[in-house]
Amino acid sequence: MVGLNGSGRRSGTKRDPIRREGRTAPAATAAFWALLVLALAGCDLDKESLDSGIATPTRFQAVGGGGRVALQRELDDWPARFGSKELTHLVAQAQSQNLDIAAAVARIAEAEAQARVAAATLYPTVAAGGAGGQALIPGVSKAFSPPYRSQRTNAFGLNLNASYEIDFWNKNHDAAASGLLSAQASVFDRDVVALSTTASVVNLYFQLLAAQDRLRVAHQNVALAEHVLRAIVARRAVGTSSALDEAQQTTIVAQQRANVPPLEQIELQDRNLLAVLLGRTPESVSIKGGSLERLTDPAVRAGLPSKLLLRRPDVAEAEDRLAAQGLQVSVARAAFFPDVTLTGQYGILSAVFKNLFTPQAAAYSFAANLAQPIFNGGALQGQLDLQKGKFDELLADYRKTILTSFSDVENGLIAVAKTAEQLRLQTLAVKSAQRAYEDAFLQLQTGTMDIVTLAVIQNTLFQAEDLLVQVRSAHFQATTTLYQALGGGWTRPPEALLAATAGQAAP
Repeated sequence: MVGLNGSGRRSGTKRDPIRREGRTAPAATAAFWALLVLALAGCDLDKESLDSGIATPTRFQAVGGGGRVALQRELDDWPARFGSKELTHLVAQAQSQNLDIAAAVARIAEAEAQARVAAATLYPTVAAGGAGGQALIPGVSKAFSPPYRSQRTNAFGLNLNASYEIDFWNKNHDAAASGLLSAQASVFDRDVVALSTTASVVNLYFQLLAAQDRLRVAHQNVALAEHVLRAIVARRAVGTSSALDEAQQTTIVAQQRANVPPLEQIELQDRNLLAVLLGRTPESVSIKGGSLERLTDPAVRAGLPSKLLLRRPDVAEAEDRLAAQGLQVSVARAAFFPDVTLTGQYGILSAVFKNLFTPQAAAYSFAANLAQPIFNGGALQGQLDLQKGKFDELLADYRKTILTSFSDVENGLIAVAKTAEQLRLQTLAVKSAQRAYEDAFLQLQTGTMDIVTLAVIQNTLFQAEDLLVQVRSAHFQATTTLYQALGGGWTRPPEALLAATAGQAAP
């Protein structure tokens, strides 16, 4: 019969079962189950301690999610604040079909499974087995001269093995807790991917709308340039304009027409990129689009509290990974101390099958093993130094994540404010250019406008209108970046937001 120690290695083989006529199978069974109950009792204490300190992955998603995770998912509807039903629908599709998010969800399942593997050391191992066989012993192996009589031997047995490692130094407890924290971090990693995917869909949709707006402007500019060309041709017919004037305006018309194909290319490519984010093929996606002018511009609240950054999923992920690595340092430190393992075996063994289930066939053994590392070439110290190095690395990454989050928000606020100001000024520039063009065209009709001056005024108007669309797109994308930097929005009252971040009931 073979027992297993706490690390899963075979602890040794005992070929001769212990038989004592004065002890019956029921007594041996009672002794074995007493040992097993003690082992399970010790395991329950560790499990209770683990639950009181760190929630399991299931509890984390259901209960622990009342703080950062629930708040993050509650604010995932922020794209709806731009006032486009199509955009909201596209974001919902991306959240359910995006392949990067699907991979992140799979990583959650992997981390949860790894956490269960790590937590298994808190429980005793119990295994059952059975064997039956026959052997022929040659007569010549026992006798030096005839007659030689061969001997047949039979062996039948059933056994139950149990092993439990007493976690004096919390090594197994800390390893299990580290696995749970890593599983929590994987959930936040999924939220990081989901938030990034949402921002990508929103920005690409804005780029698509901007391409459509620029196409409309380009077609309008072509129409205006052709209108001027017809006026010049009419003037030339009556002798008030030259062939040079007509040629110059024809060049302007051709330039405006040449602006159309690149914009059509951008629109088609943006549609294809959106299809990838939706986890679909380009031909299976139908996007109507529209205009940036029809969108709602969410106002940015002043005085946003810096604690808003606590709900950023990348900050929470870095925090949990740092905590998990801290427990790994404790596991490496506990490896210097002795391991105490309890093993128990109970079974029945008989050379004749009909006697296998009799009380006299009972056999059992109990043992307590103590293993203290003495010399291993510095492997344990190296492992401890390795885990400490990883902890220092994650600590630096955590601090960098915090600093980066502040920088992202500051840059987002600056971009929103400056692009809003640029949008206001560019709108004024377009209005002024339109007035200049209208006055210039009237002077052209009366024959008092120079064609060179008119060409400059036209190009100024065309460039100003196209730049206005680009500035409007940049402003909406800056707003999206700010949403992403804040972890998903800012429109909730700060008091309720901070209460929810702390896991408290919001008033």
